Amino acid sequence: MKDILFIKGNVKYPITLDPGVWIFDDRKVDLTAYFKKEHKEADHLEAYKKAISSQWDREIREGAIFPPTLKTEKKFEKEKILNGTFGIQLKPFLENAEIGDDATNVAFLTADGVTTLTLEEANEAILAFSHNGKPLKEDGPVHLYFGNGRNQSNPIKYVLEIHVM
Repeated sequence: MKDILFIKGNVKYPITLDPGVWIFDDRKVDLTAYFKKEHKEADHLEAYKKAISSQWDREIREGAIFPPTLKTEKKFEKEKILNGTFGIQLKPFLENAEIGDDATNVAFLTADGVTTLTLEEANEAILAFSHNGKPLKEDGPVHLYFGNGRNQSNPIKYVLEIHVM
């Protein structure tokens, strides 16, 4: 239970999160580059359509057999996952919990105390779950980064629970 995270409080559906499976989530972001560039709201449906379209075009040009370049790309992606530093935006999880209409703040309970953000700040927050390919076992299960990156060098660690108020 130490590696599990809870979203509770003023929500319709309390949620239990397992950061260990986020490595397979397409919504993950590479934290080594996330705060260095401008990022916009990701349209996952549009990204999916582009990926499918690209694959379709490739199969028409080269056939359904995977060419050596595609095998190399897959190997590169696998290496990236095994060695990467990743996080995921908190917003989709808060949306799935269906926050109450009168909620204004989100408290992050840690082993060191409580950090409170406004609902808007929490929607922009990033939960880091992996560093150099390893889960955050020692000071996790997740680290909290503010969406604007102002605590990039000093994230909030030991986040155990998210409480919507």
